[in-house]
Amino acid sequence: MISWTGTIAPMPHPATRALLDWYATKARQLPWRETTDPYAIWVAEIMLQQTRVETVIPYYKHWMQRFPSIHALAAADMDDVLRVWEGLGYYRRAHNLHKAAKQLVEQHEGALPTTKQTLQSLPGIGEYTAAAIAAIAFGDDAVALDGNLRRVFSRLLDLDLDPRSPEGQQRVRAWANDLLPKGQASSFNQALMDLGALICLPRSPRCEHCPMHTWCLAYEHGTQPIRPVKKTRRPLPHYIAVAGVLVQGDKVLIGRRPEDKLLGGLWEFPGGKQEPGESLEQCLERELREELGITAAVGTTIGRFDHAYTHFRITVHAFFVEIKAGKPQPLDHEALVWVPPATLTDYPMGKIDRAIARTLAGGLVR
Repeated sequence: MISWTGTIAPMPHPATRALLDWYATKARQLPWRETTDPYAIWVAEIMLQQTRVETVIPYYKHWMQRFPSIHALAAADMDDVLRVWEGLGYYRRAHNLHKAAKQLVEQHEGALPTTKQTLQSLPGIGEYTAAAIAAIAFGDDAVALDGNLRRVFSRLLDLDLDPRSPEGQQRVRAWANDLLPKGQASSFNQALMDLGALICLPRSPRCEHCPMHTWCLAYEHGTQPIRPVKKTRRPLPHYIAVAGVLVQGDKVLIGRRPEDKLLGGLWEFPGGKQEPGESLEQCLERELREELGITAAVGTTIGRFDHAYTHFRITVHAFFVEIKAGKPQPLDHEALVWVPPATLTDYPMGKIDRAIARTLAGGLVR
């Protein structure tokens, strides 16, 4: 019977050695592992937040070609940054990278700080990301607890509480720090990340291939499917919204969203959420009045567009719109521009607005 008691490390050191030996032969070949450049490692860690590795790889490569250094990123226009980021989601990450690069150039001569505490003073770098950068880029003896590591340790210790709860997090962190081999934080963290991504999967873990299964209490007890413990999630709310395509000659109107809002800095077709009791047409007429200061008549439909964000789902109905009175003003946008549909690719957009733009690229048929 395996048990952890007192202040003894949660796993014997042979388990750590088995993990590192496995990593030496099974490590994933990832582009950000081919460099020791702290900037490149920082970019990768930000992109990997809440995003799958396969999705990140092409974005990472394009980003490093376009912005190969902190100085290059700091000098870039925000529209250029968002264009390169478009489709990766969670756009606040791109804003924070750009903002942090400017701060580094102004305050640190364009170099990343080497300590977790100073790293956390930069926009977009929290406790996990600071630990990951410090460990991987600078060899600091730190453990970066992401979802993969929490899952691995929850199973190794057969943890019967949510690892994200204050007590669960404290216990997991203590165990992880006990296991951390001094001077090998980079390999240790990345080995655990790979173990969680390749072997200790959320569903159907491949325990027979795990180098640590000998020391895994969940494997011994048969509790892998119920570890880690998760709190019950509420169903995602579903919103109905509308978008209007205003046409002037051979051009359409788009507005740039305020930077402090969801999808900040991106361009969109004006519109908004439907309120109780409104028809889609009434909703769009109200939104255009509030956002642009115009009276409008809703015309033919363009299509229905669905998307799921982290905390909600949304269905957007897009329509052609005719201006009846007034001139569009940026009452709820940072700027408004009239552009030919063929040039909409020059303007960074969220997924729904990009889908509408692609539909319009075939020609303005009203």
